[in-house]
Amino acid sequence: MQKFEVHRTCEVCGQTFTTKSLTSKYCSQRCSKLASKRRKAEEEKRLRFAAVVSQISDDRDYISIAEAVAMFCIGRDTLYRLIRGGSIPAINIGKRLTRISRSKLEEMFTRRDELPEEPAPKKKLYSLEPEDCYTIGEISEKFHVGETTVYTHIRKYSIPTRQIGRFVYVPKSEIDELYK
Repeated sequence: MQKFEVHRTCEVCGQTFTTKSLTSKYCSQRCSKLASKRRKAEEEKRLRFAAVVSQISDDRDYISIAEAVAMFCIGRDTLYRLIRGGSIPAINIGKRLTRISRSKLEEMFTRRDELPEEPAPKKKLYSLEPEDCYTIGEISEKFHVGETTVYTHIRKYSIPTRQIGRFVYVPKSEIDELYK
């Protein structure tokens, strides 16, 4: 029996690689560590921004550049460009003490805490009729994978099955997506 190979593109470096498992996202340990560091840095940045936003009182009309960056998720360069262009009223109290209009920013941008949440994953509807499904033996032959491996993947990825007599049917769409 021929060994099953899956080729993917690394999410960090973009290099194509042969996976060792179906869940592999990175081509090497180095890329995996780099992705982990990026996730941690992004989480720390989000927590820092949340701390800054929590300290801003609701009655302040003018806020600092750093507070605007944290509150509205806008880049500093974008804010300075909008100030130079006259789109946002600003007051320069002194060196490094630029304050910008909070109400004008609220008109132009949505606040960070008002960003829409990611929708919950929709439940998939499957047709488990025999004509829309593969049997375990067909999957094994088509994708050159052992039957035990097929059963393991079905359990691991919670793919629905239907047994009719001695045959176990699995939706073609899910299997094609898994072994593409």
